[in-house]
Amino acid sequence: MTDVQKWAKLRHALLEEKEQLEKQIAQFEDTPEFIEESVGELNSYDDQHPGDMGTELDERHKDVTFFYRAQEQLKEINNALTKMDNGTYGICERTGEQIPYERLEAMPTARYKL
Repeated sequence: MTDVQKWAKLRHALLEEKEQLEKQIAQFEDTPEFIEESVGELNSYDDQHPGDMGTELDERHKDVTFFYRAQEQLKEINNALTKMDNGTYGICERTGEQIPYERLEAMPTARYKL
């Protein structure tokens, strides 16, 4: 595989992941009970069993954690795509050395050679 094909493969993987993350983030944002709204609703239910509230709060916590993690991953993908566009992709931010292709293939958003 040529270098051009390798970079194209990595770009394709980044773009696919970006599309999936954007869809997932949009789903969460379109869900009415997401984040603060759901927690506020939970606090207003006086007749709800404490165990049910705990379970629901735990589920909301998982959703919020996933949402923010997805946003962070999307930010890293956009950073990698920007680097591809300006010719600095695959260069270690710490040492300035080339990051091995195998590392980039395993983690296309890698910023460091390690």
